[in-house]
Amino acid sequence: MLGLNRAGLYYQPVEPPAEEVALKHRIDALYTESPFYGSRRITACLRREGLLVNRKQVQRHMREMGIEGIAPKPNVGLATAGHQVFPYLLKGLEIKQPNQVWGIDITYIRLLASWMYLVAIIDWYSRYVVSWELDDSLKVDFVLTAVNRAFSQAKPEIFNSDQGSQFTSLAYISTLQDADVRISMDGKGRAFDNIFTERLWRTVKYEDVYIKNYTTPRETRVGVGSYLEFYNDKRVHQALAYRTPAEVHFGYSIDKQQRL
Repeated sequence: MLGLNRAGLYYQPVEPPAEEVALKHRIDALYTESPFYGSRRITACLRREGLLVNRKQVQRHMREMGIEGIAPKPNVGLATAGHQVFPYLLKGLEIKQPNQVWGIDITYIRLLASWMYLVAIIDWYSRYVVSWELDDSLKVDFVLTAVNRAFSQAKPEIFNSDQGSQFTSLAYISTLQDADVRISMDGKGRAFDNIFTERLWRTVKYEDVYIKNYTTPRETRVGVGSYLEFYNDKRVHQALAYRTPAEVHFGYSIDKQQRL
């Protein structure tokens, strides 16, 4: 009577095959341990473990996971058709204060029988995670949600990213330009331009994701959110003179507060 498609109303999403999930999880573990590994080396590692995989299969999975070896490669400065690329603005720049430079990146988060993607925005001076968001796809929408949430708190002078399709999209670029933020993108031969965010991913996975083995998106959202709160407010960093990112970012000291 309503003219609705019955199949659409009763459609249940098909879970990914268990073999694909297991393979992607193993690729994620190898990549997290050695982010400079490309598809050739990861394929070789998988074969040494007795898995029957070929490079094209690994390349396809890595594309779907949104990862690639962070190594210099030809034509890295070329944008996807219709996408704009900006120059790298951080060479030789001394970062002296919070909200001077933010970095943004996306990583693969494994679940027991599937996966999600985590985007995070980190302040390079304080290592403070300004904003984050989780989603089950790599569409730009969840990136924009994290960016807009971050901009509701503060705005950086420079916003750095890689040249992924989300960060070269018109929607992302327009959001930053409308906020009068200078856009910086990792350049040719600059494999570790976003190193602070790469270190964050390693920490999140080894200290939370790989230990908890999340099963559902809801559980993942709650658990990762709780860990990132701990990371910001309680986890001391050697590089920050054993202070927390929040202490450095907001310029306060827990010791001072306790004495008050």
